[in-house]
Amino acid sequence: MTLNEFYNSGWFTYAVIPLMIFFARICDVTVGTIRIVMVSKGHKIFAPVLGFFEVIIWLLAMSKIVQNLDNWVCYVAYGAGFATGNYVGLWLEEKLAMGIMQIQIITSRDASELINNLKKHGFGITYLEANGAIEQVAVIYSIVNRSELPQLIELIKASNPNAFYSIGEVKFVNKGVYSSVSKWSRWRKGK
Repeated sequence: MTLNEFYNSGWFTYAVIPLMIFFARICDVTVGTIRIVMVSKGHKIFAPVLGFFEVIIWLLAMSKIVQNLDNWVCYVAYGAGFATGNYVGLWLEEKLAMGIMQIQIITSRDASELINNLKKHGFGITYLEANGAIEQVAVIYSIVNRSELPQLIELIKASNPNAFYSIGEVKFVNKGVYSSVSKWSRWRKGK
């Protein structure tokens, strides 16, 4: 079979082109998901560069769709690539663990063991006593890199497994005691 015959074959039309569209959509939606995360985190340089590649890949996929308007398999590949790209993009963003997080820990139990463990492992904390709905509680705040969250959560579970905690994203941090666990740490007490 010659190359020209292969391009005109049903195999190319109903398998190769849809696969190309499928993988192009995975790529452009994954890049788009990461771009949106970059925009939300204020990365002004990475977001436009990713946007450029996202649109170029999307144009390539769309050109194949327009060239094959009578091929329903291309439509299915386009939709499946979009769905898969969302999944891959979210998975990749989770693995990159970019960003800064604030964790708020509330416990009705004595918090001294938890506080000491957090300090011992290099986490900066702010601690205060507060009135809960039913009883006195301890409230502990910490700002950490997202990549450090698993270690911090393990410390909470080991020191006080019944503690309530919530995690929120932080866009900007200015000074303070910042965890010494991460290679990205910039600020330490007394510096």
